[in-house]
Amino acid sequence: MKPPAIRLAPGTHTRRCVRQLDRISTSMAGPITGFTLLLLIWQILALFIETIPDPGSTLQTALALFGNPFPDPATGQTGLGWNILITLERLFTGLALALLAGFPAGVLLGRLPWLTNVCTPVINLFRHVSPLAWLPFGLLVFNAPESAAVWTIFVCSVWPLLNNTAEGIRRVPRDYLNLARTLALPEWKVFTRIILPAAAPHIVTGLRMSVSGAWLVVVASEMFIGGEGIGSWLRTALANLNSEKIVIAILLVGTIGLLLDLPLLALRKRLTPKN
Repeated sequence: MKPPAIRLAPGTHTRRCVRQLDRISTSMAGPITGFTLLLLIWQILALFIETIPDPGSTLQTALALFGNPFPDPATGQTGLGWNILITLERLFTGLALALLAGFPAGVLLGRLPWLTNVCTPVINLFRHVSPLAWLPFGLLVFNAPESAAVWTIFVCSVWPLLNNTAEGIRRVPRDYLNLARTLALPEWKVFTRIILPAAAPHIVTGLRMSVSGAWLVVVASEMFIGGEGIGSWLRTALANLNSEKIVIAILLVGTIGLLLDLPLLALRKRLTPKN
């Protein structure tokens, strides 16, 4: 026997759609207003400062660039798309190394107080060094611009991840750990079932900080070492005094940085306990 069908009151579906559209329009109103004001201010500045391109000419240049972002390498041209991929490759290589080093080190610091007392002064010394100050050291040690850039990204990324991982593990409620001891759980199960889930929001926050800092550093380091990548592309645009390309590079760097942060922000919200 089939269960009786649930009948919605007349107009219920319509009201639900209206409420959903209202929520979407409310959430979009702020960003649309903000970007509209940005374009207005940009246009006004372009009228009074001749070195600033107006939005229209910048859009035309952007359409031409993105119309063929991956030209044939045989032509000797490196399109904007290739430069983006090269930069992202450097970024993720440095971040992967930082994750491999920073996460285990943060776990050890969070679990071993005596190790924290030994290492914290050294960590505080090096984490206050400007990331770009490590680039000449990388060039000196590795004698290769590519390796030096990856090294700089690694150094910039490892400290936030390490410190937030350690802090998240230290903040695991003692009651959880006492219960684990009472149940005589093995250490690996304590870590995977209790410590890691409780510390996950702090770890993701550290990863967000690492990605954000690394993205800033990779562009700056590419401007320093030359070669290929978004930073090098921006440096060439500056050398040629191409104002449209300079503005496009600024907007592109900001857009990619935002796209890199959004998934981690969503993951952070998902892992954060709701009150």
